[in-house]
Amino acid sequence: MLTGDKVGLRARHEDDIPILRAGLHDDVATYSRSEVQPWRPVSPGSKDSPFAVDDTNERLVPFSVVELDGGTLVGTAELWRVDPHNRSAHLGLALLPSARGKGYSTDAVAVLCHYGFTVRGLHRLQVETLSDNPAMLRSAERNGFVREGVLRSSAWVMGEFLDEVLLGLLVHDWKPVTSQGVLRT
Repeated sequence: MLTGDKVGLRARHEDDIPILRAGLHDDVATYSRSEVQPWRPVSPGSKDSPFAVDDTNERLVPFSVVELDGGTLVGTAELWRVDPHNRSAHLGLALLPSARGKGYSTDAVAVLCHYGFTVRGLHRLQVETLSDNPAMLRSAERNGFVREGVLRSSAWVMGEFLDEVLLGLLVHDWKPVTSQGVLRT
């Protein structure tokens, strides 16, 4: 497990999937704001679950996010569209409603950066988020991500087009520090 100050990122367990499905997928409005594909119902146990892990997909690295105090599952994090040639990846994060507003997002982004830059040897990480998602914008910027642009009216979300903000972080601009001074692995 990779750990920060508040959360750890670990492999997805089979027991995590129903919790993530109920807290993140079954909430149509939240799911629609975090995914590029339209929401559709998915049966329990389905191989089409967005939280099922395909260990053969080298371009997707999914994690479950857990609280360090007690090990409670609080969300999901991932590197996606991992590109080993260009040494880049996109970063994704979704926290269960009960875990929001506790600083877990900023900590999880820090741990994902550590994984991407230190473990995987990537050169660039990228975040795309809706312009009205201040929590993710703050979490990314607190970890050194820089706003690189706005994709105007690029996301169809629940009946309207919304802007997306593109943020990037290069390895030489990354400062791997937590409140305790060191990221633990």
